[in-house]
Amino acid sequence: MRKMKKAGALGLGLAAILFSMSSCASNSEDSTATESERIELVRQDGEQKVDVMIDGKLFTSYIYPNTIKKPVLYPIITPKGTKITRKFPLEPSVGERVDHPHHVGLWFNYGDVNGLDFWNNSDSIDASKRDGYGTIVHKEIKSTTNGNDKAELAVVMDWEAPDGTVLLKENTTFVFSGEGDQYAIDRITTLTAENEDVSFKDNKEGMIGVRLTRAMEHPSDKPGVFTDANGISTGVAVLDNEGVNGRYLNAEGVEGEDCWGLRSNWMNLSSTIGDEQVSLAILDHQKNVGFPTYWHARGYGLFAANPLGQEVFSDGKESLNFKLAKGESVTFKYRVIVASSALSKETLDKKFTEFSAQ
Repeated sequence: MRKMKKAGALGLGLAAILFSMSSCASNSEDSTATESERIELVRQDGEQKVDVMIDGKLFTSYIYPNTIKKPVLYPIITPKGTKITRKFPLEPSVGERVDHPHHVGLWFNYGDVNGLDFWNNSDSIDASKRDGYGTIVHKEIKSTTNGNDKAELAVVMDWEAPDGTVLLKENTTFVFSGEGDQYAIDRITTLTAENEDVSFKDNKEGMIGVRLTRAMEHPSDKPGVFTDANGISTGVAVLDNEGVNGRYLNAEGVEGEDCWGLRSNWMNLSSTIGDEQVSLAILDHQKNVGFPTYWHARGYGLFAANPLGQEVFSDGKESLNFKLAKGESVTFKYRVIVASSALSKETLDKKFTEFSAQ
């Protein structure tokens, strides 16, 4: 009887050891699976944002506070850790322009949708004038998917008139990827005319845009208003251009501020910040309406692609006045490349071809 009890105890002990080993192996496998997901989306619902982490470092965040009139990606950080988006008006800053408070991070909207201005809307608009502006409202995070090669964030937004009428239902998927000295963001946006016909009258202000830090600007001798050492807005008559060396380049080889108002497959803005070479490129897609897009690219740090404002950019030689009938949809695709290196024309031509084949 004692032998049987002893054998039973040994059996139970052996089973416990085997279970423990199995549990450890399972935990080890789970840990390995988690570690293999290099690109991770971290929801921070209480802070109204989703952080995008690559190899444990913040690349950007999808933020949707109700103070900036549209969801945006902010900040945008290079692989080497340099923030290249302007901080104003979201964070205290020194030596930054304080114009255009609606230029926040990386965004997507338009200046004339059924007569409403979605582009210029911000908290700085006087309450008595708000009936002329539209707001893009975050509605839902549909899904988040992490991965070793890419992560995907699917969201829903409403383009609303001042009375709350939904003009457009937006479904956007962000695809975040990259390793080494190059990261990328694909923004795939489908707009659906929800309740009525929707008209996008030709307008200079559109569509995908980003506002950049001073070091990414082109050198300028024009006076402006900047934040001083205490973060207070101060008029500056003569600009200090030290460390300011941004330079646009388009697919046709045109450089500098001459790129504004031209069509091109892609545009690259390069600079040197400290000892880091930085490139920010936006690629159009050949299936987009208005391809190849016109570029609303300014030397003071506004970098935007606008395929719909054709009458403005062509001095009246062309017009589009794009429309969606009730229930119709249109999709826009863009790729944004953020690199801690110089991107050549040959490299960007190849990347454009690859992206447009998708």
